[in-house]
Amino acid sequence: MTIQTTYTQARDGLAKLLDHVTHDREIVLIQRRGEEEVAMIAASELESLMETAYLLRSPANAERLLSALGRALKGDGEPKSLEVLRSEVSLEP
Repeated sequence: MTIQTTYTQARDGLAKLLDHVTHDREIVLIQRRGEEEVAMIAASELESLMETAYLLRSPANAERLLSALGRALKGDGEPKSLEVLRSEVSLEP
């Protein structure tokens, strides 16, 4: 659920809003008079969104990832341990 508030209300209740953003994973939209709204989200959420956008930037990579997600949602394939996956891509533990 998105919380909408004004700049004045956000300023007056900033600590509480920050708790909603970080603890409850809420998005807060702050309306400013005569200016564009600003969204406040947890830094870890922003980092995750930026990583996802980066991974989906390449059409070939996006197709691979979405295909893999589709297979996983259908239950196709066999689960592999972390050790097996590391050995398949030649990563040391």
